[in-house]
Amino acid sequence: MKKLALIIAATALAFSAPTAFAADHEGCEHGSMGSGHGEHAMMSAGKAAHEEVVDGVKATFTVIDIQQKMKEMGMKETHHIMVMFTDAKTGKMMSRGEAKIKVVGPDQSEQVKDLMGMEGGFGSDFTLVKKGKYGVMCKFKLADGKVRAAKFRYTVK
Repeated sequence: MKKLALIIAATALAFSAPTAFAADHEGCEHGSMGSGHGEHAMMSAGKAAHEEVVDGVKATFTVIDIQQKMKEMGMKETHHIMVMFTDAKTGKMMSRGEAKIKVVGPDQSEQVKDLMGMEGGFGSDFTLVKKGKYGVMCKFKLADGKVRAAKFRYTVK
């Protein structure tokens, strides 16, 4: 329980100031997120790493480098991955449901985590210490009960 409290605290600290990160935009639509569609502190802490529409749901992923804050607390996680879901037609937030992310590193190591609901989105902390391309796969089931999936590549430089 103490570790969970530290992770949540570190994540909150990481979102208090913008951080830079390197993203590989393979298969990513470029464009703005649009104002008034659920942006919050987490999404403003970094640029969208990937946006994708899956069966009427827009999934917007943000990857935030939290390595320094986590290191100060003696923790190994280096990046926070956040995803927000909106109705692709109306832009309305879709924050009820569950999501899971699998990250495959450049060395083929895998991390799988259930994402925690936070401020209208879902997120968790991951360890991305090796330079290179990571595969990020997200499976999610929102209030409509339909299982969807999105994936993208993220580059750590």
